[in-house]
Amino acid sequence: MYTRSPLPFLVLLMAASLIAPAATTLAADHGGNSEASLRALQLDPAAASRFAQLALKCIEQEFPNKPSHVMHHEREVTPPRDQHPAFYGCFDWHSAVHGHWLLVRVLKLFPELPEAPAIRDALDRNLTKANLLAEAAYIHQKGRASFERTYGWAWLLKLVEELHTWDDADAARWRENLRPLEQALVERYLEFFPKQTYAIRTGVHPNTAFGLAFALDYARGMGQQALSDLVVERSRTYYLADADCPAGWEPGGNDFFSPCLMEADLMRRVLPRAEFITWFTAFLPELAQNRPASLLEPAVVTDRSDGQLVHLDGLNLSRAWCMANIAAALPANHPAHPILWDAAFRHAEDALQNVHSGDYAGEHWLASFAVYLLSSL
Repeated sequence: MYTRSPLPFLVLLMAASLIAPAATTLAADHGGNSEASLRALQLDPAAASRFAQLALKCIEQEFPNKPSHVMHHEREVTPPRDQHPAFYGCFDWHSAVHGHWLLVRVLKLFPELPEAPAIRDALDRNLTKANLLAEAAYIHQKGRASFERTYGWAWLLKLVEELHTWDDADAARWRENLRPLEQALVERYLEFFPKQTYAIRTGVHPNTAFGLAFALDYARGMGQQALSDLVVERSRTYYLADADCPAGWEPGGNDFFSPCLMEADLMRRVLPRAEFITWFTAFLPELAQNRPASLLEPAVVTDRSDGQLVHLDGLNLSRAWCMANIAAALPANHPAHPILWDAAFRHAEDALQNVHSGDYAGEHWLASFAVYLLSSL
């Protein structure tokens, strides 16, 4: 088993702080306990500020931009801001959405951040009633049924969930403004998933398990019983019979999700604990023997200016949160329990120092993954 003592990591953090803003705080000694070491990674106010600065920069940066826009006629050849007056920045629609989620999350956790006034001003400008009615109208247009399915849908529901659970006057207003777009996407889930016969098992945006996982969090938090029931039924239909996941095929060259781990992270939400333990043991049967190595070792990024290759930094972050969630759902005496905690810590250690790369290819989105990981431990 690959192990790393806390002391070299402290040295690494100090060195990293000289070349990029440190993302986390680590307590001095956890006696080699990877679970304790991972839980000691903290989203403190200083780190929250640095992540917020990245999101503030990108949510109002219209270009460069990669629209997911099907044009029906030449009148629809318009700038991103015309099509998406709320979510036109951060290179693409979904990154703009989770950039807004990041800002809500850090402001909710740390209301006294130095960036707090700028965050509120930016959210006020973008999350207006008029802007969000326009976003909802876009979703309802002909030919938009697959727009941002399901990655962008999932992050929009996560944004709504974050606002809904925050006792703040501004948050209540923004949450109310989001209702038309929220309802449009809930309707999309309810209309589409009964028609999707097979799960999409990819490491990028259309991954079905990720889209269902965040939708289930939202549905349970909002009391949306019809959506919750659908997600549970679809998850069982798609995944309950799965065994011996081909994790040795991972990672793909542009993955930011692990198909195997994302599926398991969904199923630990869906199944009762005892049933999940049985399912998971059969799903990744070699994990207890530290296999496959390709799943447990952080992915290597060779060029952080390449928008596809830098996806692998996101993979390391999402693997870390999936592994931690799965480990927490397993009993301490399960043979995969310490292996998952150890791998989760090493993935987080590797990825967090690379969020501030200096290149927009990663900086327009990786901070959202980092904040989700650190604030969910």
